[in-house]
Amino acid sequence: MQASILSAPPARAVLRSRARVGARGGRRASIAVRAAAAVPPPPGSENWSESTQAVHNGERGGRPRVSDSLTTPVCMTSTYWFKDTEELIDYQEGNYGSFEYGRYGNPTTKACEEKIRLLEGGEDCLLSSSGMNSAICMLLALVPANGHIVTTTDCYRRTRQFVQTFMPKMGVTCTVLDPSDYDGLEKALDEHDCSLYFSESPTNPYLRCVDIERIAKLCKPKGCLVCIDGTFATPVNLKALKHGADLVIHSASKYFGGHNDVLAGAIVGDKETVTKVRQFHNILGGVIDPHAAYMVMRGIKTLQLRVERHNENAMKLATVLEKHPMIEKVHYPGLPSHPDHEVAKKYMNGFGGVVSFEVKGDLWATAKFIDNCRLPYIAPSLGGVESLIEQPTVVSYWDQGPEKRAAIGIKDNLVRMACGIEDYADIEADIIQALDSIKNGVEAPTKATSA
Repeated sequence: MQASILSAPPARAVLRSRARVGARGGRRASIAVRAAAAVPPPPGSENWSESTQAVHNGERGGRPRVSDSLTTPVCMTSTYWFKDTEELIDYQEGNYGSFEYGRYGNPTTKACEEKIRLLEGGEDCLLSSSGMNSAICMLLALVPANGHIVTTTDCYRRTRQFVQTFMPKMGVTCTVLDPSDYDGLEKALDEHDCSLYFSESPTNPYLRCVDIERIAKLCKPKGCLVCIDGTFATPVNLKALKHGADLVIHSASKYFGGHNDVLAGAIVGDKETVTKVRQFHNILGGVIDPHAAYMVMRGIKTLQLRVERHNENAMKLATVLEKHPMIEKVHYPGLPSHPDHEVAKKYMNGFGGVVSFEVKGDLWATAKFIDNCRLPYIAPSLGGVESLIEQPTVVSYWDQGPEKRAAIGIKDNLVRMACGIEDYADIEADIIQALDSIKNGVEAPTKATSA
């Protein structure tokens, strides 16, 4: 009884407490109603037919608040509406924020663009449907007819294909240099009215790295823009804008998305230059789907964690492979033996998740090695959580024939390994057992039609 008396609050305290709870409860209830209640129908809609109400009710008069959602909503719309002509004119004059039409922008896409912009340290970002769309929009928007481009020998095949086969139709000429040929760059700048220097860093598939500051110092006085494709590096490992590049582009399908389940591209740089690309993109199209933009945005949230693991796995694998008797050469910028190791150390925080290496054997011995790998998927691409392995001769250049492949430096025994985030011990064990399987050589299949 004594304990009961001591623990019971005074009557007045109970009433005050109930009053406070009631007030808070009422406020919470009103907030809940305001946030979740159905939107009232527009005036006069009670006279609409049932089919018309089914189209408009719940949306036409306004929508429930979505800003409280923890995740960014996916805005699935192809167009945007204005409440009256005055609001539309305000939009046209830049006084009202909207997108007008889906090809010109999307709230979900904008949120993703802002995330990428901040990671790269740029003033603006344009997200598009693929990395190639970003590259082509950039080239067509910034290189004038009869202009001149400087690019590097080692690069993604489709980029090379566009520069060398399509752009000449516009009278655009091109100087192709070894990534470390800075004297050649200076000569090209002196001899041509160069509009653009464009290179990957690291490059594909030999992972060459360019001296961005040196390139920028050569290009800027000549009015030549510098664009770096940072797909293999990601802004976790390299921030090219910080070192003098005007633009950075990415295949966001790779490390940004991070799960091999989305196609996207991004271009980041100063506001004026990105706006030029955006204006052309508004005409060309190549618009990213809002759900794809959301997938990229979600992937970026774990980019730092994943890239650290990619870096670690690739560095360990490259070190082991360089000592293996069945490997002729390893191409990885983190190794002192790489021709651009000092450049990579100067600019990169980590050396990326891709390792390229040459197997001691011919095309078919290399193919057998790949076929005997059990952990990585045989597939193009990179940057996902799963390890991927490929033989560039077969995946990307099979239609070129041995002579053309040799001319562009693609060796039949070259392998590109995109390390995932699996446990490193499992990756190493699988690669070693696959190398062991080809020690005694292998014969070419009888049905081979190429090479």
